Amino acid sequence: MATQGQAKEKTKNMIKEPRQFNVIMYNDDFTTMEFVVEVLVDIFHKDEVTAQSIMMNVHKKGQAVVGRYPFDIASTKVNAALMRAKQEGFPFRMSVEEA
Repeated sequence: MATQGQAKEKTKNMIKEPRQFNVIMYNDDFTTMEFVVEVLVDIFHKDEVTAQSIMMNVHKKGQAVVGRYPFDIASTKVNAALMRAKQEGFPFRMSVEEA
């Protein structure tokens, strides 16, 4: 039996990478260095050496990018860090900016 010509539908998967956002940590005179390292290890999953290095950059330069993530992940990590800082009584500051 002859089948009529069936048109094959061509589909292209246009998957776009999500936009990336930098998480920026700011220096202050009250938040302890130990707390900053703890946040970097626990929330941002940095190893101890990297966390110490980032903390020193923040301390010396006033601010530093601690990671680059899609917006939802970046804002979730920042909110977790800020909530922890508030519980500990630190005026710790972070922001999310488009990369």
